[in-house]
Amino acid sequence: MKTGLERLLRPRSIAAIGGLPAARVIEQNLKIGYDGELWPVHPEKKEVHGLRACASLDDLPGPPDAAYIAVNRERTIEQVAKLRELGCGGAICYASGWREADATGRDLEAALIDAAGDMPVLGPNCYGLLNYADGAALWPDQHGGRRLGDGETGVAIVAQSSNISINFTMQQRGLPLAYVMTVGNQAIVGMSDLALTLLDDPNVTTLGLYVEGFDSVTGFERLAQKSRELGKPVVVFKVGRTAQAQRSAKTHTASLVGAHAVTSEFLRRNGFGQADSIPVFLEALKLLHLCGPLPGYRASSLSCSGGEASIVADAAAGRRLHFPDLDAAQKAPLQKVLGPLVTIDNPLDYHTYIWAKRATMRATYDAMVALGFDFNFLILDFPRADRCDDSEWHIAVDEFGAALADHDARGALLVSMPENLSETYSDAFRERGILSLFDIDDGLAAAEIAADIGAAWRREPDPPVLALDPPAAARRTLDEAEAKAALAAHGLPLPAGGRVDSVDAALALAESIEYPVVLKALGIAHKTERNAVRLNLGGATALAAAAGELFELSATLYVEAMQPSLAELIVGVTRDPQFGLVLTVGSGGVLVELLRDSRVLIMPARRDEIEAALGGLRSAPLLAGFRGRPAADVAAAVDAVLAIQDFALANADALVELDVNPLLIGARGAGVFAVDALIVMEES
Repeated sequence: MKTGLERLLRPRSIAAIGGLPAARVIEQNLKIGYDGELWPVHPEKKEVHGLRACASLDDLPGPPDAAYIAVNRERTIEQVAKLRELGCGGAICYASGWREADATGRDLEAALIDAAGDMPVLGPNCYGLLNYADGAALWPDQHGGRRLGDGETGVAIVAQSSNISINFTMQQRGLPLAYVMTVGNQAIVGMSDLALTLLDDPNVTTLGLYVEGFDSVTGFERLAQKSRELGKPVVVFKVGRTAQAQRSAKTHTASLVGAHAVTSEFLRRNGFGQADSIPVFLEALKLLHLCGPLPGYRASSLSCSGGEASIVADAAAGRRLHFPDLDAAQKAPLQKVLGPLVTIDNPLDYHTYIWAKRATMRATYDAMVALGFDFNFLILDFPRADRCDDSEWHIAVDEFGAALADHDARGALLVSMPENLSETYSDAFRERGILSLFDIDDGLAAAEIAADIGAAWRREPDPPVLALDPPAAARRTLDEAEAKAALAAHGLPLPAGGRVDSVDAALALAESIEYPVVLKALGIAHKTERNAVRLNLGGATALAAAAGELFELSATLYVEAMQPSLAELIVGVTRDPQFGLVLTVGSGGVLVELLRDSRVLIMPARRDEIEAALGGLRSAPLLAGFRGRPAADVAAAVDAVLAIQDFALANADALVELDVNPLLIGARGAGVFAVDALIVMEES
């Protein structure tokens, strides 16, 4: 007998307990062709949809593999306890009104967990599951999916929204579904638990997750590892992109790092595809189901319209997925087929004069696909079948599909409007191995996601995130001198300087390090806002005057050498409650929060990740040498970021947050200098 989640997900007997929702579960199983045992349970009804009803769980013929509980929240707990006693394989709790509702609901959910013990339970506040592979529907409503045929595989989707899950089943995009499941409150079985089990199912090729919040970071890390091991990609649609209220923080870094940025980095780090809309989510699942992860980001586009070629070229602007220019050798076979009047380019407008000429179209598609792109698009919108003859469009499909097959290449029909290709056609094309993607922007985004997963699977897996306790309430902020000394011990370069407590001491230190110097008041978090920094002091008179003013703000000042630079960075570390220490690099200086030009990495971060993060900043051209300026010392900047990370990792259990802003970057070979630093530690 199957055990654990297997009995619940692939049941051979189902008990449906309660009134109308339970009766609908019986109805949906009859409609889908469920061939196991169905046992309605109701204290008064004699039968449900022609099946004899049991008055209570004690009257069941045996322990069910799965139970659907559709009674109120108090009675749900009783039913779960009884099912566990009977040896049920698992249950779905439909009722709402638990921790999402009130304090009483929180107490009841705790009681539900106790009642379940080691029995798997989905929910509560959960619609249930649809198993299209085996034909089982623990689902109290209509749905738009169909049962898979013998030997057919599909995509599994797990979601935290029941209504959106229903919508997923109604799609008409040619996406075969093996499972659609909801998790509700995840009181007992979390999304990662379900996902790990679904990946083992041979009917499942690809997994999609609609995520509102993570049930377990370690569970998702295990899922990433298993996804890679089994070669079954996972695409995540994580909602919550908008800015959330940030906690009160002393550092600039904490104001820059949003929850979505950290979540997105966690998903990237673990090789999950990331979709930002429902259409892109579904298109990416469809592409991965048929083609798998892509080996790279180089794409080709074919169409018989200059307008379509321009649109797809514009859609690729700013993407990692791109259409490389063709060199003379690559253009030659295409020019030979199409003649001198066609301008050979990528994207290619091959002109309508070859339309419906089977041999010429095939030769054109062959010539482009043979160039070895990572993915190939044929832009093709079908005419309305009710008013038009579409026979000539099938010639294009036939020859494009044959070209892909002959060259063992990946590609898809790219349909600019979903209504311009029927589900009947997209299903039929898929059965022939020809993928159909809907909407040009969404299709390109889907291919980019598949290439992202391919790139992630080619690199070495990252280590798990650091599991850290929440920081203690009692905290201490190191002043700039203390913070710099702590960071310098881990190799962070600093300008010559030090702490002073009198004007005479400031003058003496300045003489030893040479003018010009910078003077700062210590113990002030945001010095610029308090006018607590004086720059480029060129002599003793200016320094003495500035010191006299700043001693009114602080009893201790800091003098250091003024350093020239080509660019300024901010480097910071924050402590995330789920993902451990988070490293942020960005454009620094006084405009840091206005520019908000930053990248987030979860620690520990590799050198190549830090280099890529710096290269991804909007200010990156300044580092490379902008308009004749010298290139910056990026290697030294990366070394400095690694030194800051080294300090953070060494103090992970006590560090709350830190800023180095700005980190001044000199010309190549001139190095970098941290000219301000702030560290917040637990008081202990």
